Amino acid sequence: MHKTRIASLATLVAFAAGISAAAAKTRQATASSPITNRFSRSAKIWKLSARNAARYAVTRVRRVGSPADRRAELDAQFAIRTAEDVAKQLGEMKGVLMKAGQMVSFIFEALPDEAQAALATLQSDAAPMAPSLAASVVESQLGQPPERAFLDWTNLPAAAASIGQVHRAVTHHGQDVAVKVQYPGVHEAIESDLDAAEVMYATFSAMLLKGLDAKGLVDELRDRMREELDYRLEANNCVEFARLFAGHPWVRIPNLVPELSTEKVLTTEWVDGMSFDEFRTTASEATRQRAAEVVWRFAQFAVNQHGAFNGDPHPGNYKFHHDGSVTFLDFGLVKRWSPGEWDSLQPTLDAVIVHRDPELLVRAMEQSGFLRHSHGLEAEHVFDYVSSPYVPYLTDEFTFTRQWMIDTITKIFDIQGPHADVIESLNMPPSFVILDRVVWGVNAILGKLEAHGPFRAMLLEYVADGEPATDLGAAEASWRAGARS
Repeated sequence: MHKTRIASLATLVAFAAGISAAAAKTRQATASSPITNRFSRSAKIWKLSARNAARYAVTRVRRVGSPADRRAELDAQFAIRTAEDVAKQLGEMKGVLMKAGQMVSFIFEALPDEAQAALATLQSDAAPMAPSLAASVVESQLGQPPERAFLDWTNLPAAAASIGQVHRAVTHHGQDVAVKVQYPGVHEAIESDLDAAEVMYATFSAMLLKGLDAKGLVDELRDRMREELDYRLEANNCVEFARLFAGHPWVRIPNLVPELSTEKVLTTEWVDGMSFDEFRTTASEATRQRAAEVVWRFAQFAVNQHGAFNGDPHPGNYKFHHDGSVTFLDFGLVKRWSPGEWDSLQPTLDAVIVHRDPELLVRAMEQSGFLRHSHGLEAEHVFDYVSSPYVPYLTDEFTFTRQWMIDTITKIFDIQGPHADVIESLNMPPSFVILDRVVWGVNAILGKLEAHGPFRAMLLEYVADGEPATDLGAAEASWRAGARS
């Protein structure tokens, strides 16, 4: 397992270093903010990479001649110290790099628990901006300082993440609210990182994924993240999803406070609840199973039935409750299927999940752009690789586990392994980028909760009008029937 632990951290550091190297090639004027100054950001990531490269070299030297248990201990120490370093640095830098850290924090299960705990701070406990700076943003957006705009205002944030931080407040009507305040300069930082990422994707494509549409991928990410920067769009998303899930038996969406929401300030009702780590360590087995199914069904209903879904499925965006219900908090990164997008992707997914047919899969992948027509690969070989994240839907019963996530990620990223020829021939259509993020994110959450159930039959409820496979499925079906009437 030690190789996977090191590779997981190396993936994050290499991602950050790749962006910084590409950013160094740009020649635009620098900004004064430490968040937006692209050369400052590049320097910080170069230093981060250098520190951890040196740490890695020392670890490798110490491993020579050491017994197996000592080598494992050294590898764990490397992972933990690197994770702490990465979390501190990316937590200060915000933007795209911090989002990458958030993803790694809960998907790369091979990391030691202490390393995951360090990276988990990127989900909601990153370094906040100064209270005076947050107050200045509120005043510029609402026309008065927070102490006047609200009946009560808490200076210290309740959570701080990649684009903004959340303060607890009370409105003049006496309502407890959560006020999300955007970091000054984060817009410029994200644009800078994504401009650099385009160079990195092109390099990555040339070396590994020969058919990768680098520009399309970056354009898709840029479009979604630009939307995330405009809280007015997120406000509309909040209203849309609150209306969509109104009266749902287990899904909760906070209500928007529109008169206190602007482009860079978003105010919604305050929701008390447990964090993911608190919930999974204290809730009963039955309650964990229910919450896992709620998270899963929330994503499946939005993707398959609504055509618009939350593309940021990390547990820092959820609040868990004692009855197993879940409140979904963040709707900044929402992907909507444009005409024809889902029609293009669905045959590939159906070939894996519904039909379990390798030949049909290859034909669908060629049609949708996942595979070039001249690939020359055996259908069974392609199916064995591509179906890896969808194994839960190929059998009647399945239990998600952290070990399954480790094994699956190792298989997907093993560019020198038995599926190297498949990896080299693959492309990822831009339409699939955000959906792929959701697949991995939800799988990781279910793995940590050890969710068990008839997931194949559950998915067929959404993609093939199947009968409800669980009690929650029956309750949701009843709710959907009532909502349509």
